[in-house]
Order: sequence, then structure tokens, then C-alpha cells
Amino acid sequence: MACTSCSTSDGGAPKGCKNNGTCGTDSCNKLTVFDWLANISLPNGEAPFDCVEVRFKNGRKEFYRNSEKLTLSIGDIVATVASPGHDIGIVTLTGELVKIQMKKKGANYKGNEIPKIYRKASQKDIDIWSTARDKEEPMKVRARELAIAHKLEMKISDIEFQGDGSKATFYYTANDRVDFRMLIKDFAKEFSTRVEMKQVGFRQEAARLGGIGSCGRELCCSTWLTDFRSVNTSAARYQQLSLNPQKLAGQCGKLKCCLNYELDTYMDALKGFPDFETKLVTEKGDAICQKQDIFKGLMWFAYTNNFANWHILKIDKVKEIIAENKLKNKVSALEDYAIEIIPEATKDFNNAMGQESLTRFDQPKKGRRPSRKPTKKASENAIVPNSRKPIENKRPIENKAPSGNKRPIRKKPTNPEARKPAANNAANNPAAPARKPIIIKKNDAKK
Repeated sequence: MACTSCSTSDGGAPKGCKNNGTCGTDSCNKLTVFDWLANISLPNGEAPFDCVEVRFKNGRKEFYRNSEKLTLSIGDIVATVASPGHDIGIVTLTGELVKIQMKKKGANYKGNEIPKIYRKASQKDIDIWSTARDKEEPMKVRARELAIAHKLEMKISDIEFQGDGSKATFYYTANDRVDFRMLIKDFAKEFSTRVEMKQVGFRQEAARLGGIGSCGRELCCSTWLTDFRSVNTSAARYQQLSLNPQKLAGQCGKLKCCLNYELDTYMDALKGFPDFETKLVTEKGDAICQKQDIFKGLMWFAYTNNFANWHILKIDKVKEIIAENKLKNKVSALEDYAIEIIPEATKDFNNAMGQESLTRFDQPKKGRRPSRKPTKKASENAIVPNSRKPIENKRPIENKAPSGNKRPIRKKPTNPEARKPAANNAANNPAAPARKPIIIKKNDAKK
């Protein structure tokens, strides 16, 4: 239901209308009501309802009377009554549904106090309105700087210009009352316009600005939720949620509105449960409820003298024990009424749609094994650090058998005399035996 300016481009990337919720066709806005009576004609002689719903910035909607009998439809830009001057808005609803919306919000559609619509906006009105809207973001930054300079405990959350640019409304949030009289003077001097300050709550601020919740969807208050009901921590207790403010709080810092959505279902389911504070009296001692499963109808009890062991009982068994205790009778033990829950077999993830398992990050990662570097063989007389004795090789290198085509490694003689030729050794050493000459016989030579 997006407008033409929000559609994707040829390359597949979204264009983006950059209207920030003010699309001309009123199809991608906040709190939009679908007019299901648009194609249904009125009975003969029945005049259409003369009030329309007009939306302004960030989902602010007002009702106006079409006293000029203008032909209006959803998406028309109109000029409405304002004080002072006029404002520019977009028609979001016409016909009989406007009467239902006015009844819902408590507006008196029969009175004369409803403001009226002047005319359809001209091109000049739209240009002035667009120029004023472009000033809002830089003005908000400067307004926050001035508020910090005055040391005021307030937050300027949004600025809304009137359609004719004659007035700017500053929306702010604060915990206590704030004296901003000097701040208004600085605003009027800095921005040269009429200033109006309006305090909103934290929920209203989140509804105006919008955002993405922890569920991954847009905030309910900025899309479809129109009323803000009070949310208590008892809603979280009934649903057995952990009272963690970081998980229970929304974008506004208050408790999430969705805590009330399923509260009625839990309250109906708890009607058949005994009181959580119920104490069971047995011969082995008193037992107190520790936990309960609302939808399975189970309760966990533990003896007051042994809180480590819990016993699971069904609701009907608990009611039987309570009935016996009312007759001042003690049951033998909880073990006679307890049941055992067999854990369900874990199912393997079936990757039928090309999706990844949701529990793929649950298992801890395996630690990396230390890299093993190849150790060098120690030499014959290698000395180990912090050791005085050399390492002796069990097998000498000379005695190793040759492997493959490699030649065996021979140990070089350490004696320098052994490196000389044999003739020199014989000449220097007369005691050395002389070598016998080799005599070759004639018969041997012929062979």
C-alpha cells in the first residue's frame, strides 16, 4: 500500500519519498484508518457527513467541519482554521466513519465548536508549508543547545511548524515543572517566530517519533495503538516474567504496552489454579509452592526443610490435598501424588526452506588447539638449558643405515693428523707398516 514515490527504482533500491509520514496518497502513514465504506453508496436522500479527519505532522489528527461543501477525498491537502492564521493538513478520512471516530474520541459532532476547513490548499500554501517543514530539524538542534545553556532539565523532542509558518510548537518532556520563561524569549529572538511550548509524556514522545521495538516491528503506539492504558508490574507477575526493567521497558522507558495484550488469557487460566501462597500439610512436613505452569496445569512444591528437591503435582492432586487439609487430615507425603515429567526427545532441525537453525549459537565454541611446531633433532653434544650434562645419542650417526639413495653421514675425524694422506703418515711415522705393492701376473692380465 505504498505510494508511487515510495516504490522501488529500476535498480531495486527503494526511492524513498522523504515525506516523513506525509505521503500525498495517505497510504503509508501512521494510525491510518481503512475506509471500508468508501465504495458503498448512501441511501436516497441521505446527505454525507459534513466532518472530515485531517492529519498533521507525526500522526496528530483533528476533526474539521466541511462547511463550504467542498468535494474532498482522502489525500487532499486543505487549509484549516488555526490561531492565528491557518494550518495545512491532509485529509485522512471522510464519510460515516468520521462519526464513529469522533464518538470513539469523545468529540461532539453535533456542536458548533468544531473548527472548519477554509479551502483546498493552493500551490503557494504548499510551498510555504514545505519551506517551514525544512527548518524544523536544524531548529531542533539549536533549541536543544539553548536549553542546555539555561541548565534546564528538559528534552526538546520535536518541533512542529504551523502551515503558514507563523508559529512553531516545541514539544518537550521533563520529570518536573520547568521554568522556561527566559528560554521562550531566547527562542523568539533566535528563530523570529511565535513560540508555543507543549509538554508531552514519555509514551506520547515515543508515539510521535516512532521507532523499532525489541520484537523487531514498529512501535504499537506509532502504528495502531491510540489509547495508553496503565501497565503495572503485576501484569508481569501474572505472566511469570522476570522483573528485569531492561527487558520489560520499551523505547519510552516505561513498561511495555504489550504486557496487557495476553493478560486476560493468563487471568482466565489462573482461575482454576489454587492460590500460589497455599501451604500443603503432610506427615513429612509443610510444603510451599515454588513454581507453576499455567497452560500445562502443573505446580512445583518443596518441603520447608528441604528446598532443594521439588515435586511436580497436577492441579487436581493439589486440590485433593487441600481438601484433606481442610478436614484437618495430613497426607502421607508429596511423593505419593507427584508425577515425573519425561523430557521430550530433541528433534533435529529440518532445513526444508533454506533457513538456519535458531539454536546454532547455543553450543559453546570449541577452543583452538595449540599449534605444534616441528622439533629439531638435537645434535650429538647438544646442551639443554639449565643442564650441565650433554645429551648423549643412543645410536651414533655413523651406524645409521642408508635410506634410499642418500649416502650415509660419516663423522669427520677430530684429529688433524688423520686428515693427511697415508704416504705422509708413513714418512713421518717410521713405525707405521708400509703397504705391499700389488703384483699382476700375466695369466691374470689375459683373463
